Amino acid sequence: MREEILAQARARMEELTKPPRALGYLEEVALRLAALQGRVKPELGRGAVVVAAADHGVVAEGVSAYPQEVTRQMVLNFLRGGAAINQFA
Repeated sequence: MREEILAQARARMEELTKPPRALGYLEEVALRLAALQGRVKPELGRGAVVVAAADHGVVAEGVSAYPQEVTRQMVLNFLRGGAAINQFA
């Protein structure tokens, strides 16, 4: 049972919108919690994350690694629950 949960949790983590291993040791902690709790999406109780996103013209200054549309796409992904930040929340 635990190995199956661990495999499912690992597969779920790999589907999140983030570079592989971007969360470092926190990913291992999440996998251990999943195995300990016997659920693919472990729960820690009440918590909150505040995400602020804006179109503030940083792309026009040439200091962003990504085009302007990426911000919109990332926020939409946050709202769908498919990004790494959703795991913190």
